[in-house]
Amino acid sequence: MSKFTVHNGKRYRAIISLRWWEQIATNDKIAKMLRDVGFIDVRVSGNGEMREAKGLWPLKDTTAEIPPQVSSIQEIEV
Repeated sequence: MSKFTVHNGKRYRAIISLRWWEQIATNDKIAKMLRDVGFIDVRVSGNGEMREAKGLWPLKDTTAEIPPQVSSIQEIEV
């Protein structure tokens, strides 16, 4: 698995590719999962297989493994 570092005060955009059995997850559920790991101001859009999530990382810089469902992560302007 690849790793990615999030930095304090930075906003990120992730493209999430869900497997067929995961596609029943609502955008609210995906947003909650991101909030549970520390992101704030989370917004998730899309439906079915492809979702886009945006959120702000308010905690200290952290490196973690990227889940297989995340196909890309980018830092974006606030």
